[in-house]
Amino acid sequence: QVQLEESGGGLVQAGGSLRVSCVASDRTYNTMGWFRQAPGKEREFVASISWNGLSIYYADSVNGRFFISRDNAKNMVNLQMNNLKLEDTGVYYCAERVGIAYSTLWGPDETLSWGQGTRVTVSS
Repeated sequence: QVQLEESGGGLVQAGGSLRVSCVASDRTYNTMGWFRQAPGKEREFVASISWNGLSIYYADSVNGRFFISRDNAKNMVNLQMNNLKLEDTGVYYCAERVGIAYSTLWGPDETLSWGQGTRVTVSS
C-alpha cells in the first residue's frame, strides 16, 4: 500500500485542457486509476491503467476526451483532460487497486489507497 499525492488541478474554461498527476510514495505494480466527485454527487470512476499500460479503461462520459498514462520510473500516473465540460468539475482522486481490472468496474473493497484529491473547476 502506497501513499498517493495528486497535483495539477485548477480552473479552466470549457473546451480547455488540464492535466492532473499523481505520485506514489513507492513503486507499485498494481492497477492505478482516477475517480472524481462532483458537488453533491457520489464519487465515480473515471479511468484506470494497468502497471504495464496495456489495459486501460475509461468511463463513457470521458472516453475520447481524457487519456490516462503512467511512468513507472517516476511512480507517476497522469490524466490528460481535453475538451473539458462543465460537468467535469469536481475533486479528482488518484487510487490504487488490488488485482487486475477487466472493466470499468472498481468496487470500494478493491481500493488499496486514495490520494487526498485535487480540485478541477470548469467554467463557462
